[in-house]
Amino acid sequence: MEAIAWDAMKRYGFRPQFSNAVMREVGSMEEGDQKWPRHSTKDLRALLWSSIDNFDSMDLDQIEYCEKETNGEIHVQVAIADVDNRVPKNSRTDRHAALNGASIYLDVATFPMLPLKLSAGITSLLPGKDCLAMVVDYWVLPDGNIRYGTVSRALVDNKAKLVYEQVGAWLEGKVPEPDNVSIIPGLADQIRLQNEAAVRLRQKRTGQGSLDLETIEAQAVYEKGEVRDLLLVEKNAARSLIEEFMVAANRTMMAFLSAAGVPRIERIVRVPKHWDGIVLVAAALGEDLPDQPDVKALARFLDRQREKDPERFPDLSLTIVKLMGPGEYAMLLPNSTPIGHFALAVMDYTHGTAPNRRYADLVIQRLIKSVIDRQEVPYTPRELEEICQWLTDQEKQSKKAERFMRKAAAAVLLRNRIGEIFPALVTGASMKGTYVRLLAPPAEGRVIEKERGLRVGQKVRVKLLGTDPYKGYIDFAFVDYA
Repeated sequence: MEAIAWDAMKRYGFRPQFSNAVMREVGSMEEGDQKWPRHSTKDLRALLWSSIDNFDSMDLDQIEYCEKETNGEIHVQVAIADVDNRVPKNSRTDRHAALNGASIYLDVATFPMLPLKLSAGITSLLPGKDCLAMVVDYWVLPDGNIRYGTVSRALVDNKAKLVYEQVGAWLEGKVPEPDNVSIIPGLADQIRLQNEAAVRLRQKRTGQGSLDLETIEAQAVYEKGEVRDLLLVEKNAARSLIEEFMVAANRTMMAFLSAAGVPRIERIVRVPKHWDGIVLVAAALGEDLPDQPDVKALARFLDRQREKDPERFPDLSLTIVKLMGPGEYAMLLPNSTPIGHFALAVMDYTHGTAPNRRYADLVIQRLIKSVIDRQEVPYTPRELEEICQWLTDQEKQSKKAERFMRKAAAAVLLRNRIGEIFPALVTGASMKGTYVRLLAPPAEGRVIEKERGLRVGQKVRVKLLGTDPYKGYIDFAFVDYA
């Protein structure tokens, strides 16, 4: 699987390995020897900062802290790792990061955008050390609206590295308070307050028509290098908390750059060109959508379908995602009207909260610093346009690589189960072929025998005919209806 992952990186146009020049550049860096403007850097180390991320994540990009004010508003501060301090524009490390565009996660192997000495060490907001950061602050009003604050340099100290699954299950009342929360005085109340702010934000965006999609993302479980299972990544209260905080932080950064009158990068999902296709999908399920794109109507339709048929909802979500089109990066000139993010139901959105993992976020950080330091903007509009186009293209390629690796992992998992019969859902039926998703494990493949007459959404039973991990193929024969 590791060999397949390395081959996939090269096949889809990425550089899987850091050059010797990059490693020498990073190798000369040491923790604590960075230069920074002390006179304009706030000392916020005393605040009860914490992070919530995946259990194995070491490349921590952001930490959070909240305070409730007497008028009911919640003051949120999000500290973002100051990666630019160690990765200046046009350095060898910067050029490698720009080429790949982001960290690439291929299940069995992660190909970080930056060498681990940086992303999982010097520039990571790990607990137990003083860290340079850019702090974004905003206020969440009782009705869920946001009052934008500002962005400033700061010195911070992460007090607790928390995990999505643990915190999510606790916030949802499924398990007792986690030990790593209870041992730190005040942290439980801090996380509850963060969740209260996130709920306000979520309810506001939901009312505006934010789409709550749920596509299937099966992650391979490895044991001693072998694929042992496929598990679905499920949403929970902790993931929702971080998502809401990051959306609000990104919007605050856009407002900050807009007020400064500098060109910037906008993260967009366009109004769907294939809205007529979405209308047809809804009609096939007995529902009517307006003739013109209407995000609120679409959100209500999706909510009803999730409640009505949760088993098929991930496949419906995937269909809607494909018809809406992918996310893109676009250059936005000062005083121009933003394109907006149709799925999030917001107009002012960027990517700026993960500079260890995404190159667009590192560019945004440099633009923000130029405003804070009253220096010349480090990118021309033409440069930003070229960066946006390149990063959009690289993101498409990374999605292809990720999909291929999920198929390869599923093919490896099932290679010793040839001839077995599985319950499945039909997820695609067209001239290109007929496809199914097994209910367990959640692997997808093509029906190449007796597929005629199958329709999307049907429950069927299929027999596994063969797999090819190197091509990502899984082939089935239709047996009967489930």
